Amino acid sequence: MKFVMKWNRKAMKDVSQALFMRTVWFMTGNSGKVREAQHALQPLGFDVQQLVVEGIEIVEPQCNDLEIVARSKLKQAKPHLPSRGDALMVEDAGLFVDGLKGFPGAYSSYVLETLGCSGILDLMEGQKERVAEFQAVAALLLDDRVHVSRGVCRGTIAMEASGDEGFGFDPIFVPSPIERNGENISTNGLTFAEVSLSVKEQFSHRRNALEGLLELLSTIDSASSS
Repeated sequence: MKFVMKWNRKAMKDVSQALFMRTVWFMTGNSGKVREAQHALQPLGFDVQQLVVEGIEIVEPQCNDLEIVARSKLKQAKPHLPSRGDALMVEDAGLFVDGLKGFPGAYSSYVLETLGCSGILDLMEGQKERVAEFQAVAALLLDDRVHVSRGVCRGTIAMEASGDEGFGFDPIFVPSPIERNGENISTNGLTFAEVSLSVKEQFSHRRNALEGLLELLSTIDSASSS
């Protein structure tokens, strides 16, 4: 199922300011994810800070469902929230390759550490079907309620790794062209690792998931005000 979301930056900023002007603690050891979240959310009025839980191992469930993984992380991280009045966010993402039956999926972090981008390219050797997608699930704990949103970015696996920007599987992923606000946007065959963060953000599954949270929260806020 694909989610198509329309958003207005001013409207989303008004929503965020109306709902909460407080810190969002993003629990992750990946500074690249934090930069993307800051880039997407700070213009909307959110103070995004990285939360690193020292001395505590966050255990990921061994399953291929990103939402289950994200909810588990959120539950484990909740006791370590610096202030009960702040919001807590976790995010889990994966690369799902059609020709590999969705592999590596929710196991992307482990596969990246063990096989790397070159390992995925080896598995794809000789395959003409190179369609893939990045999926992200963002889970936000706000006032003891959990809000979850998914984001997707369709694309293809490149023939070889290219670029030094980004992180993870960015060097082998070429996003498909998209239409946003009536404008056709394309990287012209470049991988995520060959474009700037501002360009990547226009396609980003992570940004789509974050925007989805804002859309969801705006609906909840409107319902509670009526």
